[in-house]
Amino acid sequence: MKNFMNIGVKASAVLFSAAMLVACSNEQDPGLEYAPDMYHSIPLDPYSQIKENKFNPGGMNMRQPAVGTVARGKQGYNMYLSADNAEAAGVELVNPLERTSANLAEGKILYTRFCSPCHGEQGDGQGLVGQKFKGVPSYTAGRVAELPGGHIFHVITNGRGRMMPHGSQVDPNERWKIVMYVQQLQKGETGTTVEGTEAAADTTSAQTETATPNN
Repeated sequence: MKNFMNIGVKASAVLFSAAMLVACSNEQDPGLEYAPDMYHSIPLDPYSQIKENKFNPGGMNMRQPAVGTVARGKQGYNMYLSADNAEAAGVELVNPLERTSANLAEGKILYTRFCSPCHGEQGDGQGLVGQKFKGVPSYTAGRVAELPGGHIFHVITNGRGRMMPHGSQVDPNERWKIVMYVQQLQKGETGTTVEGTEAAADTTSAQTETATPNN
């Protein structure tokens, strides 16, 4: 019986070794690639640099976008500010969205979701996080009450101080709707109803500012 068990163990060891050799072997035929262009792309891939590109300056696939162009999904945000800071954005950026009750209402929802934990539902800096980590300003106090929309948009996008960037969480149009509601909170108001005359005046003002070329 003992000899039989020894033979079984040895046989198992031999079979296991043979299986490992087969599994680790690189001798297997991978077959043929019937459509190699599907695996090896001929067009230039800006995010995949394998060989030097002889057609573009510097040998890179990715090139600097033409000045004045706006990338897909980046609508409503001028990527060519004279300086990449909130102060320049406050002067040069204008909210491209019409100030309507629908946009304000959506801005309030987005604000409640992403901003109120720190800034509070009333914009007083008394959200649950704001109470824990002191120093979140009120939108109705001091210079914060006078911040223009472009400044607010830039801070939402890139963050500032202890506030982290939110550009990856809300797209440009959503950010502008949040800006719209924050400017409502700057006036100490939480409503989302826009009167017809007020909406028309705001739209005319925005169109005039947009049509004016930046210096």
